[in-house]
Amino acid sequence: MPSRPLLLPAIFKYIPYMRLRVPNPVLSPEGAAAASPAPTPAPAKRYGVAIVGNDKIIDWLLPFLESYRDTNSGLPLYLIPYDDNVSMTRRAAEIYGAHYVGEEPTEIDKLSHELYPGIFNTNRRRLRKLQALALPLDEVAYVDVDVILFRDFTPLFGRLDKGKTEFIVASPSFEYVYNDRREHYPFLKDALLFNDGFWVTSNQYLKLSDFMDTIRDDAVIFHDVRKRGQLFAQPLVNFVTHRRGLKIELLPNVIAGASHESFYKAPGVEFKNGKPVDYEGKEIYFAHWAGATALPKNGVFDEAWTHYSQAAWARFKQ
Repeated sequence: MPSRPLLLPAIFKYIPYMRLRVPNPVLSPEGAAAASPAPTPAPAKRYGVAIVGNDKIIDWLLPFLESYRDTNSGLPLYLIPYDDNVSMTRRAAEIYGAHYVGEEPTEIDKLSHELYPGIFNTNRRRLRKLQALALPLDEVAYVDVDVILFRDFTPLFGRLDKGKTEFIVASPSFEYVYNDRREHYPFLKDALLFNDGFWVTSNQYLKLSDFMDTIRDDAVIFHDVRKRGQLFAQPLVNFVTHRRGLKIELLPNVIAGASHESFYKAPGVEFKNGKPVDYEGKEIYFAHWAGATALPKNGVFDEAWTHYSQAAWARFKQ
């Protein structure tokens, strides 16, 4: 089966974590001097995962949470409300131990109305995913909730590197980001276009204010190149990262043996020891039903989704 094209060379470079230890004390020649005190260890990095949800998508939210409980319960999870329709969503957050983010995203909502005015653009609330950048975390992974997780996300953290890897994505997106006018702008010519249903970054490299500043300066360019058709966050997240020159890497170029695949209709997927791999045998971290118009039923990932859905609803109704 032919390989899906990647926009970056498939060079998988794995850099293992460095093991840190306190250095041995410096002794005097006679060995009689008191040992130097050990240096104060640096604070542990704060890692976490952010999602956006409400009651309208509770049928997606609950299976996601159940899969999170099964694979990533050791990582803090932050649930950002999509709107005020959240009575079941709040209860789900309590059941699964997620941090419910109660702060009003005033700046984000203001930006969304400026970019997408009009009574028909209710989906502009999708920009609320940007609140992930304001969480009290050193690194954050944002994930859409029309997803189930299959593997521990812990290895995804600690991989960011200034000037080399500042924004990690799973899958390229060739059709749902820009229109043909992108060719008029050199900074977009060779840019990696990505699906914004998953990304990992740090506010050291990308802050919420970067979105405000970029649109203040370059709104005309953004509106000239963005793809239309009920697309809101994806063109914006791509544009801001590209305009600010972030070093974007695909997941398999950061984690050896990881797959760039996550699409729910991906061909050649099989399960080994209960975990999915792509047609090359590379490890799939999550399945994403992006663009799905109905709940999962007969696809390769759908049995796993159904299992998590049934378990989640049983837990929710207790």
